[in-house]
Amino acid sequence: MTISAARNDWAGQLYSGGWRSAEGGTTDVLEKATGELLATVGLAGAADVARATARAAAAQPGWAATSFEERAAILRRAADLLEQRAPDVINWLVRETGEIRQRATHEVRISVGEIREAAALAGQPYGELLPTTERGRLSLAQRVPLGVVAAITPWNAPVILGVRVIAPALALGNAVVIKPDVQTPITGGLLLASIFEEAGLPDGVLHALPGGAEAGEALVVDPHTRLISFTGSTATGRRVGELAGRNLKKVSLELGGNNALIVLDDADIDGAASSGAWGSFLHQGQLCFSTGRHLVQEAVADAYLDAITARAEALAVGDPFREDVELGPIINRRQLDRFDAIVQGTLEAGARLRTGGTHDDLFYRPTVLEGVGPSMPAFVEEIFGPVAAVTTFASDDEAIALANQTEYGLAAAIYSNSLARGLEIARSMRAGMVHVNDTTINDQAIAPFGGMGASGNGGRFGSLANWEEFTQWQWCTARDHAPRFAF
Repeated sequence: MTISAARNDWAGQLYSGGWRSAEGGTTDVLEKATGELLATVGLAGAADVARATARAAAAQPGWAATSFEERAAILRRAADLLEQRAPDVINWLVRETGEIRQRATHEVRISVGEIREAAALAGQPYGELLPTTERGRLSLAQRVPLGVVAAITPWNAPVILGVRVIAPALALGNAVVIKPDVQTPITGGLLLASIFEEAGLPDGVLHALPGGAEAGEALVVDPHTRLISFTGSTATGRRVGELAGRNLKKVSLELGGNNALIVLDDADIDGAASSGAWGSFLHQGQLCFSTGRHLVQEAVADAYLDAITARAEALAVGDPFREDVELGPIINRRQLDRFDAIVQGTLEAGARLRTGGTHDDLFYRPTVLEGVGPSMPAFVEEIFGPVAAVTTFASDDEAIALANQTEYGLAAAIYSNSLARGLEIARSMRAGMVHVNDTTINDQAIAPFGGMGASGNGGRFGSLANWEEFTQWQWCTARDHAPRFAF
């Protein structure tokens, strides 16, 4: 079934072994730029979750027993369908999330790539032979599916953050129950479910249950779910980790970030400012690996501030579905009020406003703050808004200390004309991903993605990390003839 604004045969429903009415009721999906009603979808409650996980647990063994060729073929068909439907998916992303069309286009493109990379996992070796001291015995370690994977995903990049769990988990023989955020239930779940359904995925293997905290907590504690994959805030991630640990479940946490861009005195200032503006203002700064803190060496601070301020002031803000703009609306008023309070608190603490700091309804101007000290809110907190907070430093050691002065550890970037200098600093960074002469916003399906500290529990997605994430080791031995024991 194609998710289309022109069709209503899926309205008020969720996807769980087919399209079904939700016992949790319904929720309206609004266009973020205008408040226009786009659709009404099913809202999952605890009873919906229980039924979906039971169906998934029943369907998973058959799916795991399906040949790797067939699993890979279904994923490849899903990638082809997503690619074919790209114009419609992009429109949904722009309207449902408020992201600009260029970023939505990129999100769909890399999501297609993620599915194709995942399809290749199905045909990879899934174990290894082990030495044994006993003749006539075969000993091997093999990777086996976990069973039912629960994915709880956020609103800020709903297609890619759903695909990066769904695709590798399915490729490796698991069933998946995804709970997308209620602000983006279509792009985060129902649209993906419709694509995999059309690609030929058997009934019961994938479920999409838009829902709030009740549904999320039900997924975490449900007896059928064996891995909880959560992407979202650190505060909620701590709660998910606590509940999962209490129930002895594997947990994957990809959480927030307070990411630093270090600009050294030998850097290409225009290139660094381009990276800084992109890192802070793309998708209104609403990305886990957005650039929050700009750490700039004193000798080039004025030049950097001038350059990034000029870039910020040249950016257009408006409705990304109907206008050619660089920034769209903030996801909701609560989020805007939260980071605007960080901006105002930082100014009250003595920082200076170079540009921005104002908004028209949900449309917030890209903002540059200078003179941000390490005790000010914009330095300490994850901003998650279009704000570049600039702090100066004197030496490389001070830059490292400032960058590491945070509980987070997701991403970082370093700008220097000396590759050796940049790499030396990178080795001292407590961050899961560090990029020299590149932006903090980096993601590839073939590279491990994840952070340290309050940013989560490591590189959990991409490349060989998918094997670690979505399977578990099983030691297996076999003999032609049963031995005789002492008793």
